[in-house]
Amino acid sequence: MPYEWVQPDGPDAPKAELHLWPYRSLPRRGFVWIMGMGFGFMLLPLLGMVGTIALWWLLPFGLAALGALWFFIEKSYKDGEILEELRIWPDHMTLIRHGPRGDLKEWEGNPYWVTVQLHKSGGPVPDYVTLKGNGREVELGAFLSEDERPAMHDELAQRLVEVKSHQ
Repeated sequence: MPYEWVQPDGPDAPKAELHLWPYRSLPRRGFVWIMGMGFGFMLLPLLGMVGTIALWWLLPFGLAALGALWFFIEKSYKDGEILEELRIWPDHMTLIRHGPRGDLKEWEGNPYWVTVQLHKSGGPVPDYVTLKGNGREVELGAFLSEDERPAMHDELAQRLVEVKSHQ
């Protein structure tokens, strides 16, 4: 799953810490294979054109297609560099979202007043998870799959109850 509960240690460490990130369906090694296969498939029809003027007319289009494939896969990697860190202490909790282009969004609340909500419908995605508290409602893990969001919601609600009960 593209989220994990981290076991913090130390006297000032949070009681619970959750890290979430988008799922990567194409690792870097797969990217190399895709580019190699793309080059090979582009080269096959061009081999029949070797020695003709048609090769020079078709070659720029094949290279442009490979360049576009490279560009958009790299853009997908950059857009997927999201990390959400939720830290829960007995007296406060923080959510920090590291965005894909270096932007940083922060939210704080008191765990006693914060509620974790699972919106079955009405959100941008099914089973939309939000934290509500401190006058704001923030999303959490909208990039997770439909199966992962309810599971993460249940785990987070349980951890929040545990932290609230140990005050």
